[in-house]
Amino acid sequence: MQRIFLIVSLICISFVTAQDATNNDLSLDRIYGSQEFRAERFGPARWLADGSGYTTLEPSEKFEKRKDIVFYSPKNNKRKVLVSAGKLMPANADSALNVYDYHWSPDKRYLLIFTNTRKVWRLHTRGDYWVIDQKSGKLRQLGGDADEARMMFATFSPDSRKIAYVIHHNIYVEDLANGKITQITKDGSKTTINGTFDWVYEEEFGLRNGFRWSPDSKWIAYWQLDASGIGEFYMINNTDSIYSKIIPLQYPKAGTINSACKTGVVSADGGETLWFKTPGDPRNTYIAYLDWAANSDEVMIQHLNRLQNTNRVMIGDRKTGAVKTIFTDKDDAWVEVVDDILWLNNDREFTWVSERDGWRRVYRIARDGSSVEAITKEDFDALSVVHIDVKSGWVYYMASPDNPTQRYLYRSRIDGKSKAERVTPAANAGMNRYQMSPDSRWAFHTHSSFTSPPVISLVTLPKHKAVRTMEANEKLRTAVDALDLGKSEFFRVDIGDGVELDAWRILPPHFDPDKKYPLFFFVYGEPAGQTVMDRWSGSRYLWHQMLAQQGYVVMSVDNRGTPAPRGRAWRKSIYGQIGILASQDQAAAAQKILATHPYIDSERIGIWGWSGGGSMTLNMMFRYPEIYHTGIAIAFVANQRYYDTIYQERYMGLPSENVDGFRDGSPINFAQQLEGNLLIIHGTGDDNVHYQSFEALTNELIRHHKHFTMMAYPNRAHGIREGENTTRHLFTLMTRYLNENLPAGAKAEVVN
Repeated sequence: MQRIFLIVSLICISFVTAQDATNNDLSLDRIYGSQEFRAERFGPARWLADGSGYTTLEPSEKFEKRKDIVFYSPKNNKRKVLVSAGKLMPANADSALNVYDYHWSPDKRYLLIFTNTRKVWRLHTRGDYWVIDQKSGKLRQLGGDADEARMMFATFSPDSRKIAYVIHHNIYVEDLANGKITQITKDGSKTTINGTFDWVYEEEFGLRNGFRWSPDSKWIAYWQLDASGIGEFYMINNTDSIYSKIIPLQYPKAGTINSACKTGVVSADGGETLWFKTPGDPRNTYIAYLDWAANSDEVMIQHLNRLQNTNRVMIGDRKTGAVKTIFTDKDDAWVEVVDDILWLNNDREFTWVSERDGWRRVYRIARDGSSVEAITKEDFDALSVVHIDVKSGWVYYMASPDNPTQRYLYRSRIDGKSKAERVTPAANAGMNRYQMSPDSRWAFHTHSSFTSPPVISLVTLPKHKAVRTMEANEKLRTAVDALDLGKSEFFRVDIGDGVELDAWRILPPHFDPDKKYPLFFFVYGEPAGQTVMDRWSGSRYLWHQMLAQQGYVVMSVDNRGTPAPRGRAWRKSIYGQIGILASQDQAAAAQKILATHPYIDSERIGIWGWSGGGSMTLNMMFRYPEIYHTGIAIAFVANQRYYDTIYQERYMGLPSENVDGFRDGSPINFAQQLEGNLLIIHGTGDDNVHYQSFEALTNELIRHHKHFTMMAYPNRAHGIREGENTTRHLFTLMTRYLNENLPAGAKAEVVN
């Protein structure tokens, strides 16, 4: 009886702490119901092609909630309003255009404004486009009599005379001098997709704009997808009307057919399309890259097989449609698409990034494939190319040879004859990002760490001298510094056989090592992301700190297979066994932590995760019920057969060829082993991980007479953030469930 009273008291105390916080304490209302901890941003900024300056958006003094486009000189910070909000006032309008994004024509005469936007899947890629002529000051809307907010990807031709865009799956070209509109493709429909992509190409390859201007502005190369026959998944909107609305979504699930994909070239003046003769079954191959090959007669294509373990780099002839393979990248697991290619040496070579020798390196490849030379030669991963300075002969890239949780800017000579040089100073320990100017002299540098909000600075390169601070986030930093926060630290967990996993922990503010605390894990564990990174994570970090204030120890561990810069073998060890190897690593880490951290209460272990982390949470709760007592799984994949072709098959192979892997990696097949407390959460409008996963798991748990708690958020997508108050409601639910089922605080000793 006394033990029960103590637990109930702890529950009450911890939840009151979450709601009625002092200035030193965090609360759900402070984190999710206010702007107190909002990070300020800079930009979006656009470097001018010659590096002489940049433009950015700043609030207008005359028009509320509207912005001016302003030029700055990086050298002396000289400011000039290039386009005021007043110039963006359409005729007969009450207010200036709300600028969502903007682009300059190559000759800087025209400014393209993207406004009145709509989200297509993840991003706002549909809306209205306006162009202003800097010479005449004339502002006009593009698209003629096109429906409102139906235009996508408006792009200037290299000669600045025309703009191409997509409407209703067709490509159009508009002449800026006379407003003439030419429809380039005419067969666009629900299933014939020109100049853009279906759901899975966008989600997994990051492809959205599906056309490319030739350098001479005479031709347009583009993708066409035939989505006929793709299975339709139906989502249901039950809340916006007295009758439900069915929302059909073409979505190829693992093992089912894909859209057929082909690429071609058409004149910018209209006419017949010449299709490139890429080999193989277009339903079982992918064209993941298309661009002009440094001239207007040839294109470069990256052509992947369905398993995505072979990437054939092809050159296509614009005149004949013939293609030839010049380079092939292969891997026993999977290969990556390279989307940051640059032509070198008078277009006789191009850059490439590959893991072909065990590390992710930058290469220089001859146009005819006759030579493949490494630019980065040290045994560490070059994660992404930031910029290539052809004139001075340097390639800049992100890497972190000594600490997989951090990121730094490095550079190497393009000719491969130098050692790698770290550009980021040692003082900037943590996470670093760069937006470099075209002339390689300047960069916007963003730095943050696990406990420190982002600071955005203008720096000179390569010396990395700070010129001025663009955004210091002082208000946020002051608010965070005033909090009574627990100690945060990174460490490694040795799980045996020479495997050490990166991890972090947050301890309660008034931690007593002689007492025992509940442990709450945050997990992801799939190839799409790391959780153990030395960077600011905003509200999630603050929520974890709030839990620590309540008396929880919070930890996260990155298992093998996460995309850390620890070499190819680390990342690809997970191939064919998503959900299997990772859960073994997570369990081994938890057991090692319990054995080496005497302040952890082995009877109070919890875990939570989202998306792949939700799936991992289920795997841990079902496979290792002796370790984990409470779990919160959000937007999870219960059965890997329910997820899409490109992602799931990339890491697991085909369901017909890896039957055991798909079965044993899917948490639904182990639901009968649940013993602890489980809260499952999903948005019914999730187009990414369908509500189907939630209902299928619910049925399986019921079948095995397993009791659990469930919450469905109507019409919310994968991020469960749509609608007023949704995020605060979600984290209040999670906090309450955790408080009630995994009592917080140091464990009191019971006196008999």
